Amino acid sequence: MAKLKLGIIVGSNRRESINRKLAQALARLGGNRFEAKFIQIDDLPIYNQDHENPAPANVARMKADIEGSDAILFVTPEHNRSIPAVLKNAIDWAARPYGKNSWRGKPAAVTGTTPGVISTAVAQAHLRSVLSTSMHVMGGEAYIQFKPELVDAQGNVTDESARKFLKDFIDQFAGFAARFTSQRAQAAA
Repeated sequence: MAKLKLGIIVGSNRRESINRKLAQALARLGGNRFEAKFIQIDDLPIYNQDHENPAPANVARMKADIEGSDAILFVTPEHNRSIPAVLKNAIDWAARPYGKNSWRGKPAAVTGTTPGVISTAVAQAHLRSVLSTSMHVMGGEAYIQFKPELVDAQGNVTDESARKFLKDFIDQFAGFAARFTSQRAQAAA
């Protein structure tokens, strides 16, 4: 069976983003199930309906990357008890123009990390709400409290209990995503 194509979107544009480190660790943990591709969102202009047709080249690139993915993993920080502006901007661009929603029907999973104890709980709830209008969002929660030693320089999760939790999360998502990919393939046949 071919590996699923996993698009990974990190909701942070920080160079040393802890969410990017977590996303890289998840891609590594799911390497036997997914072929991961990070989808760039930090170079998109602010969404403006006046600029949809034709879409700017970087928006077209992002939409093509999303459309070429079987599933999407969102790994995001929390900004002011919600999702970061860079992520909301990408969501808006990919959903447009009307009738050309790149998210439509894709399976998705949401996680994120912060140094705080409740992690990204509020941002994840907001993100799930936004995504549920056009995506199949996996249930379950994956709130990760980030500590500097959680992920090493090679992208390995160093804490055994966290590694097991994250491996279970990514494996659960692989099964969830495979069901939708199989259904789409049967519908197209």
